[in-house]
Amino acid sequence: MDVLEIKPLELAPDARLTMPGSKSYTQRALIAAALAEGISTLKGALLSDDTVHLMEALASLGVRILVREEGIIVYGGGGRITRPTGEIRLGNNGTAMRFLVGIVSLGSGRYVLTGDRRLCERPIGSLVDALRDLGIEANTKGQSGFPPVVVQANGFPGGKVVLRNIESSQFLSSLLMCGPYGHNDLVIELEGDIPSLPYVEMTLEVMKKYGVEVVHDGLRRFVVKGGQIYHARQYVIEGDASSASYFFLIVALCGGRVRIDNIPPRTLQGDIGILNIMEMLGCTVARGDEWVSLSGAPLLPGPLRLDLKDMPDMVPNVAVLAAVRSGQTVIENVQHLRMKESDRLAALAAELRKTGIHVTESRDGLTIEGGKPHAAEIETYDDHRIAMSFAALGLAVPGMKIINPGCVNKSFPAYWEELEGLRGR
Repeated sequence: MDVLEIKPLELAPDARLTMPGSKSYTQRALIAAALAEGISTLKGALLSDDTVHLMEALASLGVRILVREEGIIVYGGGGRITRPTGEIRLGNNGTAMRFLVGIVSLGSGRYVLTGDRRLCERPIGSLVDALRDLGIEANTKGQSGFPPVVVQANGFPGGKVVLRNIESSQFLSSLLMCGPYGHNDLVIELEGDIPSLPYVEMTLEVMKKYGVEVVHDGLRRFVVKGGQIYHARQYVIEGDASSASYFFLIVALCGGRVRIDNIPPRTLQGDIGILNIMEMLGCTVARGDEWVSLSGAPLLPGPLRLDLKDMPDMVPNVAVLAAVRSGQTVIENVQHLRMKESDRLAALAAELRKTGIHVTESRDGLTIEGGKPHAAEIETYDDHRIAMSFAALGLAVPGMKIINPGCVNKSFPAYWEELEGLRGR
């Protein structure tokens, strides 16, 4: 079992960094490029476990993909995909599973999509039900609502579907990205609670850049005209705001300053909202045309209540901040975190308690009483975001140890090198 001890920083950092490409944009751009007519080049794209799983899956569907110095080159099939000889295996990439369950419906024949044990514990029944409502033959193993998923495809019919109280906005994105190749127009209406809706705006942006228009009334009704086509292009992917958040967290914990050069402040990436929270707590944010920076300051005390439904991946960072800040922090409306790479709410509660912090876990969030965390050996649950947030804490608290540090390869393979690099900046 690999265990990495994190040594605290001796000096507050003053760093200027470039982040790996956005995982969310990379995966959406890979799908659009694979479905486009012609050859696309994705510049600045993320290469990590998740994106490699997606590229391998797309290759099994007949899409030629090359990784070159100038970027990822994708030979699009104009909406045509082939049927692989075996199962499509996606590791623990939940985004790829959700996107491809829709995309394979464009093909012909039987497609089976599966992945690691944890991926097969993450619900997908609402998306499968939506496909069936559109006339597509799709099922989960044993009708359980969890992968593996079997799709008997015969082209995407289009039509109208209502999504109610779905567990992930990626179900909506999956259907939207199929829409241009529908036999009929696709109409999607949303009802009830939909988490992480800002990510749908990212999907719409990528589709538009590849030449597909979606008519929408706010983020509740969407119409995709059938008969459109994605057009190949060169696509520059901005830096990952989720990856940058760990360096913002480090500055909030340790003081100093960090500037991220390849994330525009007006990005559609919802996780950039972590800066607003840090500003609220006393840190200083500066914004340029294509960069953002954070300067640390003593964290303001007092009670704080945060609804993080639209940026659930930031909950580990906020939880770590809450652990060192004087006062009570309530994080709510993030029940969907129980279906991530781990049950993140349970994981955060358990690991913060190891450090001596009082945490109360509810159905949809956490209540954290700030204090002075002490060293602990942190179980990561094979969850990259647990590993990275507690490693940031380890730069301020001596003796923190991270079990299975390699799990960061899911989204940020160079994380440990970047962390060490702060010591020289």
